[in-house]
Amino acid sequence: MPDRIAHHNRLAWNRQSAAGSRWAEPVTSEQVAAARRGEFEVILTPTRPVPPQWLGPLAGARVLCLASGGGQQAPLLAAAGARVTSYDLSDIQLAKDALVAGRDGLALSCLQGDMSALPFDDACFDLVFNPVSVCFVPEVRVVWRECARVLRPGGRLLSGFLNPAFYLFDADEADQNGRLVVANRLPYREDAPDHLPTGRRAEVAGGDAMEFSHTLADLLGGQTAAGLAIVDLYEDGWGEGSEQPLDAFMASFLATLAVKGS
Repeated sequence: MPDRIAHHNRLAWNRQSAAGSRWAEPVTSEQVAAARRGEFEVILTPTRPVPPQWLGPLAGARVLCLASGGGQQAPLLAAAGARVTSYDLSDIQLAKDALVAGRDGLALSCLQGDMSALPFDDACFDLVFNPVSVCFVPEVRVVWRECARVLRPGGRLLSGFLNPAFYLFDADEADQNGRLVVANRLPYREDAPDHLPTGRRAEVAGGDAMEFSHTLADLLGGQTAAGLAIVDLYEDGWGEGSEQPLDAFMASFLATLAVKGS
């Protein structure tokens, strides 16, 4: 990812984490204790729990939590017996993973960096757990290639991402009946402010993270081109009480389970 975008998005996520985002609320010691008993749920998308069979055996597994800092998924996977590395662009999000690990005695290491360039050896992880986050990088195929590289043969990539159709619309322009009109050309990019809707331009200039849509060819075909076979998927929405008008018409999120070939 270009340094300018990575720097902007790191600061944006640091601010969001410090402000108490729903993605930055650490799990409790009680939740960690339950995970040690095998009683836990993790999410790749806003509401739907990951099917347990997607995770496979966790005891002793080497797991990379990719761009999923915030003290949520990584600590629970570590409590369930995995050897977890949390790798995130935001130092404040990583600090929340470290806080839970220190508080509850978890074997969890934290490392800061860009998901487009992973500082790990080839074939060193059994599972990569990547909640919704590739919308913050301009080139998603690079991320999939890096995930495939660090996975051992037979290893799994679990990833959540936005349906590209989400970016066709400007939610701020919905009428009083919640109807939306097509507002953006796809693929959508926020590193060119002159092309953004006025309201969104002000939000990005004010510190919101830059977002990027990707084609389905890149989100799905990019995984298969990297040597990963997609074996399952599901859809999800923003959840009860969502203010997103598009929720009335479609599920905005996809999650995929992909396996690296031998």
